[in-house]
Amino acid sequence: MRRRARAGGRSTSAGTAGPTAPAVATLAAAALAMTGCSRGVEVAPPSGLSPRAQSACRAVTWPKTVARLEQVPTTPESTLTAAWGDPPLIARCGVPAPGPTTDDCVVVDGVDWVIHPLSDGTRLTTFGRDPAIELLVPTDYGPAPLLLPAFDAAARALPRTGHACE
Repeated sequence: MRRRARAGGRSTSAGTAGPTAPAVATLAAAALAMTGCSRGVEVAPPSGLSPRAQSACRAVTWPKTVARLEQVPTTPESTLTAAWGDPPLIARCGVPAPGPTTDDCVVVDGVDWVIHPLSDGTRLTTFGRDPAIELLVPTDYGPAPLLLPAFDAAARALPRTGHACE
């Protein structure tokens, strides 16, 4: 069931937080460009993380496989990023936590996720966790929320903020 994201029990009509759709589409396009088998998928790790966010993301363990997709190397190598398959499904830990939004929000296995459609797929961002995990899922993989159970442990490793899907 799709819900709206809210803060501490209050509904909101605020716009989306975090990167704009064009910025995310640019990131996704850059990440989708394979630079050769030896280098892996280019994925920019989040920058400017606080020591607290760095520590929280170090606690994240990425899944080995996601829906039968094998993990592939990322460039530059970073524990903050991971990718699976071709075209790659991309994950980044340490993105800014989204605030209240009117985007759809789903709860999967007790973890809240904000869903933002892109022209070539879907961006899913943990909601109520700071720092947040961002997933960029190409359209090729079908309904993106069906992939979320693979990221339960990673998302649960991050501190909660009190925000939740309503």
